[in-house]
Order: sequence, then C-alpha cells, then structure tokens
Amino acid sequence: MKFFIRFFFKTLRLILGPVLLLKETLTRPKGLERPQAAQEKVDQQCQALVLYQYKTCPFCIKVRQEISRLSLNIKRIDAQPEGPDRQDLLQHGGQTKVPCLRITDDSGNSQWLYDSDKIVAYLGGRFANA
Repeated sequence: MKFFIRFFFKTLRLILGPVLLLKETLTRPKGLERPQAAQEKVDQQCQALVLYQYKTCPFCIKVRQEISRLSLNIKRIDAQPEGPDRQDLLQHGGQTKVPCLRITDDSGNSQWLYDSDKIVAYLGGRFANA
C-alpha cells in the first residue's frame, strides 16, 4: 500500500510541477523600474540575501513572484535534492522547510526567515521604496 501512495504522489508531482512552473512564467509581474544608481544600491544589498527553495513549491513561487515584482537579484538555491545546500539549511536554519530567506548582516551573522508571508513582508518593507 505504501508503494502505491508514494507512486501516486510522485506521479502527481511529475504532472503538476511543469504546470506550476508554466503558470509562474506566464503570470510573472513586471518589475519595479528604478534609476540605475538606486538599482545598483539594491543589488548590493541583495548580495546579503539567499533564498532556499524548491522549484515547484507554491509558497516558493509566491516569494519568487515578489522578488520579480521588486526587481531583486537574490541568489536562489534549490534545497530539494539531498546535498550540501540542504544540509546547510538544516544545520544553520534548523529545519528543511522552504521557502527560507537567509539574511546576513555586515558582521557575518545570519538570520533565517521562514514562511512565505513573512519573507514577502520583509522584502516589501525593505525594498518597495528603495
């Protein structure tokens, strides 16, 4: 029985994954247009941010849409496959839940922000008027 349940969900992901990615591409918002100097300043600030995500996670898609809307160049890491990125998320963030935004301050300390609504609110508050 367990085999059939796993098979069902793997098949469902194989079918729905491309549909979700296509929808994300078709509904991607137009980004904010900033003066060149302002965009360079935002890009500099974004170097301290890393988004841990799964490609077809609906909550990750929500965050990526906000990133596009705000014209942010945030590094994205796919933490779905087993490997060093997933281990980094687990060791330092405390859990493998995505989306997760790693925010590194000037002194090198990192804060790990989980939950798509909190991430969207953080990005909007920090960059909407930048």
